[in-house]
Amino acid sequence: MEGINLIGTSGATVILVAFILNQLGFWKSNSLKYDAVNFIGGVLLVFYAFKIDSYPFAVLNGVWALVSLRDVFIDIKKRKFVVK
Repeated sequence: MEGINLIGTSGATVILVAFILNQLGFWKSNSLKYDAVNFIGGVLLVFYAFKIDSYPFAVLNGVWALVSLRDVFIDIKKRKFVVK
């Protein structure tokens, strides 16, 4: 498998694993790990999309990554205010 295809396949796999773990109830959709994994997968797919000149795919995954990154910051902020 070419390097660029490996990046695209990895990004898609990472997002699918997060989705499956969420659907099976192992991860909550508002958990830090779910959001972080979605962000990583989205970034990999944006890189892949630019390398294959697929700009609509880049926009889709760019939005996916940005929304996931926003949720990562929200998750981190919530953790700071949790009293232990």
